[in-house]
Amino acid sequence: MTLATVHSRALDGLNAPAVQVEVQLANGLPSFTLVGLADTEVKESRERVRAALQQSGFTFPHNKRITVSLAPADLPKESGRFDLPIALGILAAADVLDAARLAACEFAGELSLSGELRPVRGALALALAAHREGGGRTLVLPEPSACLAAQVAGLDVRSAGTLAEVVAALLPGDDTQPLPVAEAPPLEAAPDGPDLREVKGQAAAKRALEIAAAGGHSLLLVGPPGTGKSMLAQRLPGLLPPLSDDEALASAALRGLTACGEAAMSHRGRPVRAPHHTASAVALVGGGSPPRPGEISLAHGGVLFLDELPEFPRAALEALREPLETGRVTISRAARQASFPACFQLVAAMNPCPCGWLGSPLGVGKACRCTPESVARYQGKLSGPLLDRIDLQVEVMAARPEEMLAAPAGEPSAAVAARVASARGLQLQRQGVPNAVLDAGRIDDICVLDEAVANFLRMAAQRLGWSGRRLHRCLKVARTIADLAGSPRIATPHLAEALQLQRVLAG
Repeated sequence: MTLATVHSRALDGLNAPAVQVEVQLANGLPSFTLVGLADTEVKESRERVRAALQQSGFTFPHNKRITVSLAPADLPKESGRFDLPIALGILAAADVLDAARLAACEFAGELSLSGELRPVRGALALALAAHREGGGRTLVLPEPSACLAAQVAGLDVRSAGTLAEVVAALLPGDDTQPLPVAEAPPLEAAPDGPDLREVKGQAAAKRALEIAAAGGHSLLLVGPPGTGKSMLAQRLPGLLPPLSDDEALASAALRGLTACGEAAMSHRGRPVRAPHHTASAVALVGGGSPPRPGEISLAHGGVLFLDELPEFPRAALEALREPLETGRVTISRAARQASFPACFQLVAAMNPCPCGWLGSPLGVGKACRCTPESVARYQGKLSGPLLDRIDLQVEVMAARPEEMLAAPAGEPSAAVAARVASARGLQLQRQGVPNAVLDAGRIDDICVLDEAVANFLRMAAQRLGWSGRRLHRCLKVARTIADLAGSPRIATPHLAEALQLQRVLAG
């Protein structure tokens, strides 16, 4: 055989399209040519493959013209994941390996010069794509990557430590030893986070936190420094129900696409990302070449906490507008385009003014020294369209020291989380998704209003000058409040509470 085909996969965002590695050995001037839109890292595999084959005890065909084609030719290929398929293709073209066994597997792995296999980025994305397409092939990966890919149920994943081990399992004959089946690491209990009972007072803010958790709503906490905004935001993940299996796999696959390497699904706790306020727009939404996911995609299915919200660059904040609406982000570059899921729950905190003490009661904190112009300029860093996409805007009031010292311990997170889980269960049973991500076409069917409640909402929306988006978001919040109360319909008290949680800022 002078032509061999090995199955592998590339990475295109979170997708992993199939790639056929075709290797031809022909007579002619000795050469080693790679074609098929290969990146520099892929082209460097020629030297890694040559050294790995020789160090593993195999004969490299120095006197042959070697041509390697990575098909489809118009799909960009990057990283060293094609080292193993190329090496196996050369051996198969030289009639060393069993072609039938080779065709029943997919391979990915980077080779060291000594022939050892190194892990590849995006192994979980490869496994998800292979399982989704249902080709029935066995996925062969380096041992660390194989353990991650084994988290996908129903997929045959085998692990290997060296090139020689893979070749030994593919040799012709009945006495070959198959590669060991990869085993996923056991799931651990989600770590306990800070408890809500540690926050003294702030009953209104705690209620808003419960509503946000129950419906998956975005939340903005506005108040003077030291009032507990960050404490409240840090306790939101402890109120959320655990991820489902599919959500946990998607979250782990996204983390595996980052430059820092793979992340195993050790538990089903929701991811929490809290970037510093100096983060750029690329850091938040993703970018680079090839495109990598940003903080909003790494927070997919979990919480994105932005502290000191007005201090973020304006471009970075405006880049959040489309993902907040659609739950996805598409990164377009001159030569590449990638789409990543970004269905996250935004929780943000900010001061009401540059000095932070605007609106504080007498005897608490310091007197505000900001001019009206500086307050307007500070709050103006948040555009109206961005504020329009935040469901809840809550004022966190400063409390007097004697009130803080005398305040009893609050309700524990476990009790609040039980009510949140019950409300989430009602939503999933009714419409299959949390209230915050309801489509506009389903709002009329889910958020049914009596005539008196509809008139009340209509008058409030006209007086406040609401957009259609803000009106829909208020209805979703009211539906969540009704779910927490166990009510099948939205009543006036539910809508009134939802109205109180809107528009702290001028927006």
